[in-house]
Amino acid sequence: MILTRNGGLKIQLRNSEVELAEDDLIVSKTDVTGRITYINRTFMRISGFLEKELIGVQHNVIRHPDMPRGVFRKMWADLKENNEFFGYVKNLCRDGSYYWVFANVTPDYDESGNLRGYYSVRRKPGREAIKLVEDFYAKMREEEKIGDKKSAPDRSWKIIDEFLEGNSTTYNRFMVELDADRGQSL
Repeated sequence: MILTRNGGLKIQLRNSEVELAEDDLIVSKTDVTGRITYINRTFMRISGFLEKELIGVQHNVIRHPDMPRGVFRKMWADLKENNEFFGYVKNLCRDGSYYWVFANVTPDYDESGNLRGYYSVRRKPGREAIKLVEDFYAKMREEEKIGDKKSAPDRSWKIIDEFLEGNSTTYNRFMVELDADRGQSL
């Protein structure tokens, strides 16, 4: 599959993972619409994109097609309620490979309390957590393929919601617990 991104950049998907080191922290900032305003060197090194290719571009330019839209619907709903978001995300590299991250996205306010955008820090996820979320994400993608496209993200999110309800937990708590299982603390 060839994806067209970022002003016509064509990316041939490859089944090759770039694995983060334990101490890698990928940092980015966006404006309120999700356009990138800052990326750190680790982001550039892992993704293969240059700063000039990403500044001013929608952050979803690195969204891997394996990521269900329902996850991002949840993220934006949390952020619009001034809550932070935790989640496992598969991102796309410039060369078509991919990398998994455990992401924390938070609203970013100026000194007067006005929302100026969003701040995201991502780090290496646990392998067992990735296996679990890959199963959820596969089911979510299947749900998103059927029926009305507009309601697909909400329908796919119900798969996770039902699991959370059955386990008497919240999404963020579940994500943090998955991360804690790998011996990391927030």
